[in-house]
Amino acid sequence: MDWQVWSEFFKQNWLIILVALIILFLVINLVKTVIKWLIVIIIAVALFIYSGISMDQIKDTVSGVTEQTLSALQQEATEVMKKEAADAKFEKNQDGTYTIRTTNLEVLGTPGKNTVSVTFRGVSLGEWDVKGTMKSFIEEAKSNAGTSGNPS
Repeated sequence: MDWQVWSEFFKQNWLIILVALIILFLVINLVKTVIKWLIVIIIAVALFIYSGISMDQIKDTVSGVTEQTLSALQQEATEVMKKEAADAKFEKNQDGTYTIRTTNLEVLGTPGKNTVSVTFRGVSLGEWDVKGTMKSFIEEAKSNAGTSGNPS
């Protein structure tokens, strides 16, 4: 959201905003029930919708921020994976799966599958393909445990 767009909106709609604020002030001071907050929310939503911002734009903005955050976390996790591979602890679980733990990472996988579940500092980063850095990480963790073999 651009500050210049908001500034222009306020310049063009200052009278409507002023009337809405006066109504909100009167509602808050005169009505002392749950209805008061319902009216306040309706007025705020009406102003929000009137400003030209659609729910799709809000959803797109939230989705974009989420994707950027997840991408940044994945990049950071990959770097940490490279640094902490030598200290990775490989554990074979009773159900046939394996878990690899470091200070900041936890990788859960099943032998024969081409994906693993990655958790970075307690935040799930979803399923990752077993290739490149991840494959090297798993192999190094296995060698730390004194086992060998192909992770996929």
